[in-house]
Amino acid sequence: MTPDRLIQLSHDGFLGTITLDNAKKLNALSHQLVTEVMEGLKSLEEAQVRAVILRAHKGSKVWSAGHDINELPVDGRDPLGWNDPLRELVRTIETFRAPVIAMIEGGVWGGAVEVMLACDIIIATPESTFAVTPAKLGVPYNVSGMMTFMSAASLRIVKELAFTAAPISATRAEHVGMINHVIDAQSLEEFTIAMANAIAANAPLSISVMKEQLRVLAGAKPLTPRGFEKVQGLRRVVYDSKDYHEGIKAFKERRKPTFTGQ
Repeated sequence: MTPDRLIQLSHDGFLGTITLDNAKKLNALSHQLVTEVMEGLKSLEEAQVRAVILRAHKGSKVWSAGHDINELPVDGRDPLGWNDPLRELVRTIETFRAPVIAMIEGGVWGGAVEVMLACDIIIATPESTFAVTPAKLGVPYNVSGMMTFMSAASLRIVKELAFTAAPISATRAEHVGMINHVIDAQSLEEFTIAMANAIAANAPLSISVMKEQLRVLAGAKPLTPRGFEKVQGLRRVVYDSKDYHEGIKAFKERRKPTFTGQ
């Protein structure tokens, strides 16, 4: 039996649209949904689109709830390794030859914030909120994911988001430079499509090259092999801990976790 599709894919001329379509699971980034988004991007690249809009359905209260917690491992394996589906999706968006615009309605939680920040342009409604939630679950975050956050906001903002796990409003996110525009829900789609079409009307090769240049330059932060080994090794402290297992267990049992720092 073929599983139900979790995205909708369309393209009109040079504009492609990927709509997250698993509202009953709050568009959680399950392996299936992530795979379908990456396949959708590949299909749109083959169609030679010049801009892509990544969105949820109109009026959504949650754009995406982030990682599907039920798919995180509890067997001692690194839960967010290099080949984690979310990591692959982030890299696919970052290296996609055309600009990807995140059109945001509703809340964006956990790993979905990183997916959003991997997009080239972010347009949200005033009601949108963004929360980086690993600390609520006792989950370590991927090193390259942290670099995605640091490329999108100042170090102090990243620390606040990561340490408090509290949501930040779209208005504040725009003020600190995390997102591009805050647009009323009634005008969001029209505004986003108009920007996408303006991009699509420009020289696609020029834009593709500039996107890649900016990606490389943004990642050109010096880090010694020893430094990388240290920050990567710190992750094991978390995912080998009792708190990691408690966080996952509490989430599945729909209760507040009791963290002990062990």
